[in-house]
Amino acid sequence: MSQIVINDLNPVIDQVSKDKNIERHLVVEALEQAILAIARKNLGISYDLEAHFIEESGEIEVFMFKQVVEADDIKNPKTEISFEEALENDPDAILGDSLGLKVEKNIYGRIEAQVAKQVIFQKIKEIEYKNIFNEFNERKGDIVSGLVRKVERSVIIVDLGKTEAILPKQEQIYSEIYKPHDRIRSVLSNIKMEKWGPKLILSRASDEFLTKLFEAEVPEIYDGVVKIVKVARVPGFRSKVAVATTNRDVDPVGACVGMRGIRIQSITNELRGEKIDIIPYSDSQAKFVVSALSSVDASSVIINEDAMSITVIVPDDQLALAIGKQGQNVRLATKIVGYKIDIVSESKITAKDKAAYKELMDIPGVGDITAKLLYQNGYTKVDDIVNADVTELAGDIAVDAKKAEKIIGSANEYLDRVKADTLLKEKIDDDIN
Repeated sequence: MSQIVINDLNPVIDQVSKDKNIERHLVVEALEQAILAIARKNLGISYDLEAHFIEESGEIEVFMFKQVVEADDIKNPKTEISFEEALENDPDAILGDSLGLKVEKNIYGRIEAQVAKQVIFQKIKEIEYKNIFNEFNERKGDIVSGLVRKVERSVIIVDLGKTEAILPKQEQIYSEIYKPHDRIRSVLSNIKMEKWGPKLILSRASDEFLTKLFEAEVPEIYDGVVKIVKVARVPGFRSKVAVATTNRDVDPVGACVGMRGIRIQSITNELRGEKIDIIPYSDSQAKFVVSALSSVDASSVIINEDAMSITVIVPDDQLALAIGKQGQNVRLATKIVGYKIDIVSESKITAKDKAAYKELMDIPGVGDITAKLLYQNGYTKVDDIVNADVTELAGDIAVDAKKAEKIIGSANEYLDRVKADTLLKEKIDDDIN
């Protein structure tokens, strides 16, 4: 059986370090661990062994450590040595010491060279995997570019140079088709270490990818002058991006669109024609929702803060535009505003308005003007007034707290009367039946 060649490993270590781009000391550690594993395999796991690389000679030496005890106290010869024998190996040995005895190569070296190579290769591979993981983990969330290596079961394998990554089906834009050797850009959305090395997950369908494209194309976003507040996407079809700035001299929408639309066109081209609406963010929910609906002239906006819902009334001829193809426009607007949005045509709301106004005006002390103010501020039912805060109601319809308190009291009286009338009617119906 052949022995491991361990004479002057310095040239081998240097070459492996250079070829694999691994720090020299890590290669040395891998070799030490490999030789130690081989020594334990041949000598047995009962021994306390250590392997050390000797820089001057370029050799790896194995040492067996034993506790120095009195000869009569030896219980395990594999881990203990008599004081007399210890002195023969080291004149300075003392009782209780841990003495390292060099193991001759021919004792632990009788093993096939191929096995040693496999152990070392595995250790080097583990270091490579760790280095790749650390490098790409720092790039998590960044856009990476690579070449399509192959497509397997709708999963795209991408060659990033040092390693491969996968673009799962759910992270692809459905209309895109790639074939081997095509260049592809994606965001590195996740990375995790698995048994067979780092697993890199890419995405082109995520909101994050769109955000990173804007950062790459719009210097004002990269510098922090313009901020992307929120993104909503239907990958491959349409996206909405809400932007804001703290610099009054900068138009956030204009910065994203660019001169003659060159910046937004570049992003649209990367996404193969995906339509992108750039929306100016506003603290005013009414203003923000109208902007989010894009190119829609709203007649009025009714906000219900408690239910987190917004009703947008639009001219009849703009109803389809507001809703969008397959409801995309209103769904994306809902996502970006964070409120449930109902689009209602003017003709449909008219009948509803009349019924609401009538109910509000049935409240004692509420006239036409007050009813309109209540309705415009989201108080569309008597229950809304009963549950209202006095201060908030007063501010909404521009009256003093005393007047607001009186309106709430009248609304309660009205509801009590309606309930009493309902119960009386039910009793009469029961008596007749």
